[in-house]
Amino acid sequence: MNIVLIVIGKLKEEYLRSACAEYIKRLGRYCTFELHELDECRLSDDPSEKEIASALKKEAEQIKRYAKGMIVPMCIEGKQLSSPELSEKITEAGVSGQSTVTFIIGSSFGLAPEIKSMGTLKLSMSKMTFPHQLARVMLLEQIYRAFQIAEGGKYHK
Repeated sequence: MNIVLIVIGKLKEEYLRSACAEYIKRLGRYCTFELHELDECRLSDDPSEKEIASALKKEAEQIKRYAKGMIVPMCIEGKQLSSPELSEKITEAGVSGQSTVTFIIGSSFGLAPEIKSMGTLKLSMSKMTFPHQLARVMLLEQIYRAFQIAEGGKYHK
């Protein structure tokens, strides 16, 4: 199984980089993992809708270069799944012949509609809003948990 994580922006805090590195290391037991940190488009302090749309379009062009397999854009309007349900979705992808699952975390302004429409599954972590950098750690942990659930491991309990 291949897991691809595409994110807009880089992690600034060392503690978040360390947490991500730990989950990526743990995932090595279950899958090959690719991380693509893409540049966030710079916007003015008070961007117009047109400026935001243009930035999202530019980010979408970068994202499309790396998106493959089952595409899972992370977005507020996405479906909320339990950890066991996410495990089932990842397992189903592998069983159905999709050896790659690509998760996409956009910038603070989200993702372009064209990226969302590429999604096999649009996923939301919560109705609450989280910083994008923390969302990356949370998603990596949930992907690791999904593999542990599929294996019947004790981590999930």
